Amino acid sequence: MELLLLLVQRRGELVSREEIAEHLWGKDVYLDFEHGINTAVRKIRLALRDDPDKPRFVETVVGKGYRFAAPVTCVEAEPAAAELSLAAAAGGASVATVLRPEPLPAAKPPISARLKLSAAVLGVLALVTAGVLLTRPRATRETPPPPIRSLAVLPLRNLSADASQEYLADGMTEALIDRLAQIHQLRVISWTSVMRLKNSQLSAPEISRMLGADALVEGSVMREGDHIRITAQLIRGATDDHFWSETYDRDLPDVLSLQSEVAQAIARKVEATVSGKERDTLAAVHRVLPDAYESFLKGQYVLHRANSKADLQQSVAYFEETLRQDPGFARAYVSLAAAHSQLGTVIVGGRPDTERQLATAAARKALQLDPNLGEAHLILGDLAQKQWRWAEAEAEYRRALELNPNDADAYASLAQWLLCHGRIDEALASAERSRDLDRTGDPGLEIVWILFNDRRYDDAIREVNSVLQVRPRDAYALWQLGFALIMKGEPERAIPVLEQAATVSGRSPGMIDLLAAAYARAGRRAEALRILDELKARERSGYVPAASFIITYMGLGDYDRAFAWIEKACQEHSNILQFVKVHPLFDPLRQDPRFAGLVQRVGL
Repeated sequence: MELLLLLVQRRGELVSREEIAEHLWGKDVYLDFEHGINTAVRKIRLALRDDPDKPRFVETVVGKGYRFAAPVTCVEAEPAAAELSLAAAAGGASVATVLRPEPLPAAKPPISARLKLSAAVLGVLALVTAGVLLTRPRATRETPPPPIRSLAVLPLRNLSADASQEYLADGMTEALIDRLAQIHQLRVISWTSVMRLKNSQLSAPEISRMLGADALVEGSVMREGDHIRITAQLIRGATDDHFWSETYDRDLPDVLSLQSEVAQAIARKVEATVSGKERDTLAAVHRVLPDAYESFLKGQYVLHRANSKADLQQSVAYFEETLRQDPGFARAYVSLAAAHSQLGTVIVGGRPDTERQLATAAARKALQLDPNLGEAHLILGDLAQKQWRWAEAEAEYRRALELNPNDADAYASLAQWLLCHGRIDEALASAERSRDLDRTGDPGLEIVWILFNDRRYDDAIREVNSVLQVRPRDAYALWQLGFALIMKGEPERAIPVLEQAATVSGRSPGMIDLLAAAYARAGRRAEALRILDELKARERSGYVPAASFIITYMGLGDYDRAFAWIEKACQEHSNILQFVKVHPLFDPLRQDPRFAGLVQRVGL
């Protein structure tokens, strides 16, 4: 109402967003006024049946503010006459007649005058709304809204005065998604998908269409010391209709209870069918120490953005600090396991035997504390697959999906399992299901990897380029693009891509080995040999994955030395050997008698 009064008083003039914020909330109040203004304008347009694309009342001046465009006549009149005039305007004409007891002054009117104007406009809006409802066809009024079968929790906004509290808002977003994803009858969009839309200026219907979500959850987090406030609202994606909102206040030790309460309220409002077991999961809480929870959220923040070995090691330090303070915090063990598992990959370059043992121990500890953690089963499946325990890996993936049918990562991991067995069509179907749950996230790379191993290099390059348009410095995406270009026979194009990947990753062995292969295949053998010397020097002082030497020697065409390193890779259960049945890298070796024995040894 205050915004409508301001726009009418300044009719015909541009009113900037900064002027609106100061008028509504003052100069010294800290809040997310951008969102508040957008919400207020939407409500005004809804009440006046104003089309934002072809406005008759409120015009948007992009990037600047708003202008009240309809002519305004201030008259001495009976209230009914004024109300009917604006009611007619909302129905068709574009003239607003406002009851005023005196001429409109240039300055802000006295409080009494503003109250009279408010009363008049409120009456007008009430009559307009009533008219709309009364003239709407009966069938439309009685048709219930469509059921909500899919939901996206958009990134909660950080309204704390401290911008460094961003990790708290992100962590609360992820926690809400994790809880709601336990509901089998509700499709919940993944965390990685919604985080791509952080600070997006898209409208609710646009976001809804992009994510395939019937409803959206918007909200904010504000922290003051050990006190936290969450505000959440539900919006129907197709119509931008806000149909529920609530504010919750808790102390930080009760933050998990707060997450549970918000998740249960959302489940009720979207009328999701929740089984008894799912209800117990939604309601499960663990009182956590404030410092422990803060360390956990910081670890999550770093883990999700990790692009190097140093990033992952930093996240491990945060999770270990969390568990020193709160050894009963099951989800911290899951995140610790995930960090160790990533550290043991070829691309990162940690010792796989050590990192896998630490990851396994952490995941099993998490399940001791909470047997229903699907993420822990997923990690155990990945670890089993890397050690060629194929039946165990599949069972863990299936169990993870039983516990969390909305887990995009579980479908992606199952796709990798199917790929290793050469079941390409099934692998693509599982990866597509993953991408359906995570439309803007990493499953695009899962599909790239399947296409690459199916020798569909052009398709793989097209897919990975679409990912790089969103995340141009994603080391893993750059690595996949470089690999596809090499195998397609275009190593010259792969070189600048892989040089960038090497820089982003801090010259990870898993990046520079492929760069060496590109140099070798492009005829720049001397540069390839320099990287080989670098890998050898690093191995003398530390650990370098055997796969790095396999890839380098394969690029150089030295297959006997590659086989020697394959033997060492078998001893350490190197990640690359999961894909020995399908990986194009091994094509030159497939006629060698030693290769058939290798495939059997891996269990394929």
